[in-house]
Amino acid sequence: MKFHGGKFWFTAAELADLKLPGLPASKRKVNERAAKECWALQVDSDGMPLARSRQARGGGLEYHVSILPAATQAALVRRGISSSCERHEDERLRQGTIWSWYEAQSDKVKAEAERRNAILSQVYALIEQGIPTSTAVSALAVGEKIGMSTLYSWMALVEGVAAADRLPHLAPRRKGGGREASVDAELWHELISDYLRPEQPTFSSCYWRTSRIAEARGLSLPGEKTLKRRFDREIDKRLVTAKRGGQDALRQMLPPQRRSRAHFHAMEAVNIDGHKFDCLVRLPDGREIRPIVIAIQDLFSGKMLAWRIGESENALLTRLTFADLFANYGIPKACTLDNGRAFAAKEITGGAKTRYRFTIRADDPTGLLTALGVKTNWARPYHGQAKPIERFFGDVAQMMRGPEFAGAWTGNHIDNKPDYKPKAIEWDVFVKAVNAGVAALNARRGRRTETANGRSYDETFAASYATAPIGKATEEQLRLALLTADRVTTDRKSGMIKLAHNRYWAPELMQIAGQKVTIRFDPDHLHGDIHVYDQAGRFLVTAQLIEDSGFDSLDAARARAKLEREHRRAARELEEREQLLTASAIAAMLPDMAEEQLPEPQVIRPIRVAHRNGAATAAKAEHQETSFMSRFAAAVPPLRLVE
Repeated sequence: MKFHGGKFWFTAAELADLKLPGLPASKRKVNERAAKECWALQVDSDGMPLARSRQARGGGLEYHVSILPAATQAALVRRGISSSCERHEDERLRQGTIWSWYEAQSDKVKAEAERRNAILSQVYALIEQGIPTSTAVSALAVGEKIGMSTLYSWMALVEGVAAADRLPHLAPRRKGGGREASVDAELWHELISDYLRPEQPTFSSCYWRTSRIAEARGLSLPGEKTLKRRFDREIDKRLVTAKRGGQDALRQMLPPQRRSRAHFHAMEAVNIDGHKFDCLVRLPDGREIRPIVIAIQDLFSGKMLAWRIGESENALLTRLTFADLFANYGIPKACTLDNGRAFAAKEITGGAKTRYRFTIRADDPTGLLTALGVKTNWARPYHGQAKPIERFFGDVAQMMRGPEFAGAWTGNHIDNKPDYKPKAIEWDVFVKAVNAGVAALNARRGRRTETANGRSYDETFAASYATAPIGKATEEQLRLALLTADRVTTDRKSGMIKLAHNRYWAPELMQIAGQKVTIRFDPDHLHGDIHVYDQAGRFLVTAQLIEDSGFDSLDAARARAKLEREHRRAARELEEREQLLTASAIAAMLPDMAEEQLPEPQVIRPIRVAHRNGAATAAKAEHQETSFMSRFAAAVPPLRLVE
């Protein structure tokens, strides 16, 4: 890397490559030194910054040579890379820095610069007409009541400067009286480091601690107010806010972002989130909880489209909420959700490219939203502004303070608790009140959003929904939205399915009687239909609820008799369709049986019979056997006799 004389601005990489005395030889160490000594925030005696953005590929910062250690500056001059540091103002002029300084000055300073420039313009106009300089200066000095020496000093300020660039040079650079109090660099660094802590100590306490350090080292320290003025002048507010207030406070220094939703149409995009109610509710089993609601809101209109209430925020409640959305309104194109476990579960968003929850494997099942082609957008964690539904939840929180929830309110924060012990309300009463309240919030007129414009959420949604292209959910997609609840075995005779003391049946179940199946159902509506799948996941049939009937119900008896008649008629129709043969017809088709040909033995094994009548009987039996075998052998010559 080669430099020629006259270079005044250097990057950290350039300083590291030059291997200068007083500075480290690596870019990282130079950057650490710059951060430690706050090079980016330093200014010269005129208030002009000594660091600037690098106008080249890669960006970064460049630092003026005057900010570097004395040994480094001397080495740069000795090598012919940089000129004397007193000439750095011309370089800043060429780079436009002096104009940045001029723009930051008050109107009074600018007005004085313009007055001086107007007077000098008259002087130079007379000189251009051939009038001697001394005569022109003398004439203007008398007319403007200014000393000639003052005019000559102004002319010296703009010598060699283009007429268009005279204003910044002519602007007065008045400085306060006296000289700036000096402070030891290490003490100054310790003071600002102590003050810039997240514990947010007061400047007075930091100054007191620094004064003790200075006293121990035998150093003097300027007054507290003097150092506070220097701190406010030299330390950037962004650094103070980031170190003492945190990233949220730093972000709040920027103007709030306003994101328009007017380019959407109804059901084009939705957002989903969960909210814990500030209300104590008694479950049917006697337990008392603070329920959770998972809700889906239309981004265009702000209407709450679907919601489910449960004990906790989980994937089951999320899936059922989406099932309600698909059944009632359709399938959205996109959904904004946070990265919580209930929404990032594999059965909801499995397979999404931007999902960062749980261990992601190649054989993970495809989630509900991914399978239906719904684009998932993940909101920033702990950033409520990214989810408009949080505003609706604020209305819901106010609804919890209504008279129907009196005595059950629990407060929403540990510092915001009632001075009484909350009394739980019944689950059914609570659910009914919440459903009515959300419906009322949707219907409330006078909404001031850019899409509602005084209408209600319901009216805004309905107007757009009537003309927007909506993706309707098929029966198969609705079944997909229901969670796999259980694996059961059908009745071995009828194929009937039992679930939570309810019975479900369809004629097709008789074909799989006694087999294991998977059922999908809505646990909040067990009186509805259930969907039956085989063990491989193939849909089989939708089974209806079999309602119990009264013992002496005549209508139920007639319905049963009708069902049996239809059952018998179906069996007869099946018989006719198959055209079964009679038993006599089948018997007539059988071929005649041929007379069996007995095989002749080729090898004969003799059978000996033992007797109990003594030796005479045994001898007689042996004689008879021998005589028989002799006669048999004579009658059948080809046979061999084997023992």
